Amino acid sequence: MMSFFKEYYGKEYAPNTRETVRRFTVHQFVQVGIAIPNPDQPRPINSPHYTYQIEPGALKLIREYGKKSWNKNLKLFLASIKTLREKYQQARDLQRIPLRISKQKEIHLLPGGQNILIKQIIDDFCPIFTPGARLIYVGDTETKWAYFDAAAFKKLGVKVPDEHGKMPDAVVHYTKGNWVILIEAVTSHGPINVKRKIELENLFEGCKAGLVFVTAFMDRRGMLRYLNDIAWETEVWIAETPTHLIHFNGKRFLGPYASQP
Repeated sequence: MMSFFKEYYGKEYAPNTRETVRRFTVHQFVQVGIAIPNPDQPRPINSPHYTYQIEPGALKLIREYGKKSWNKNLKLFLASIKTLREKYQQARDLQRIPLRISKQKEIHLLPGGQNILIKQIIDDFCPIFTPGARLIYVGDTETKWAYFDAAAFKKLGVKVPDEHGKMPDAVVHYTKGNWVILIEAVTSHGPINVKRKIELENLFEGCKAGLVFVTAFMDRRGMLRYLNDIAWETEVWIAETPTHLIHFNGKRFLGPYASQP
C-alpha cells in the first residue's frame, strides 16, 4: 500500500511509519468489513506475520465495477456490511484467550503468541512462585491496558506512565514477601536486559515493595536466542518447565541443594 501511495499519489512514508497506515487506513477497512485480519490463524497485532485479506464479498463486488450489475450488487453489499462485521467480530471473540484475574473477574486477551505466554505466566508461574499474589496489571497487544488496578498502584506509591510501551507485560504484587514482580513475556520482543532493567527501576521508583524482575520464555530455545542479553539480578522462567527458575545472580543463591529421595 505504501508503494502504491508513493507511485500514484506522490505520498512517501518512511518504513518506520507503517503503524500510521495500519491505524488510519487498514483499520477502517476492517471496521467496514472490506478487509479481514489473519483469516488463516490468530496472530498478535505486533507479529511480523500479521496479515489482511480482502473480504470475499468485497472482492466479488470490486470485480463487478463498470458492469451493468454494479449498482445492484453495491446496494446488496452495503446492506450486508453490518451482518459481515458482526460475523467476523463473533469469530474473533470466540478465539480470545480467557484470563482469570480473580474469582469475580475474567478478561479476554487477543489470541496469539505473547498473550498465550501471559496466560501461562498467570496460570502456572504465579501459583507456584507467588501463591496468593494479586495481579495488578496485564498488557495486551490489542487493548494495551487489558487489566489495571489503579488503587493497588497508588497504594504502592507507583505513578503509572501514560505510555503503554513503558510497562512490563504483567505486574504481580506478592504481599507475603512484599514484592512487586515485573514480568516480560518474550515472544517477539527481547528480555529484561540492563537497559530495560534500568527503565523499569526508574518507572517503579518510589515503590514501597521490593522489585523482582522476571523474563518469561515459552521454551529453552527461545531463551538461548537472548541468553547474552539477560541482565544480572533478574530471574528467568520457562513455560515448558514451569516448576523451575533460572537465577541470574549466582552469588546470592550459591550453595548445595538438599538430596532428592
